[in-house]
Amino acid sequence: MHIFKLFLVVFLFATITSVSADHLEKHSIENRIKPSGSVYLEGDDVPVSKPAVVESSGPRTAEDIYKVSCAACHATDAIGAPMFGNAASWADRIAKGEEALINNAINGINAMPPMGTCGSCSTDDIAATVKYMVENSQ
Repeated sequence: MHIFKLFLVVFLFATITSVSADHLEKHSIENRIKPSGSVYLEGDDVPVSKPAVVESSGPRTAEDIYKVSCAACHATDAIGAPMFGNAASWADRIAKGEEALINNAINGINAMPPMGTCGSCSTDDIAATVKYMVENSQ
């Protein structure tokens, strides 16, 4: 029995000493428990960080805007949207005039929100996209 206890002690000692104790080092503990963000109060000295640099992907075509922001509804006839390329579904709308179509796209109509779903589009982008959709749906 004495040999078994001795073997157990030697085994445990060898196991414990062979395991890296890096997880117990101060820097490792500090990294694991540090906050994920910072809160500053009025009067605090706030460190200044550099803003992220975002490069433009270049000008977008009306077709690009349609594919990204309009096709989800207009390519599937969802929620009553006139279907791209379907002259019958556009006929009544086209009869109201281009200006009415553009105003509806900019201000929203029925289930379509203002500016469609293109939050980064200008009114000129929306107008060009409406014209693209009409040209391809007559």
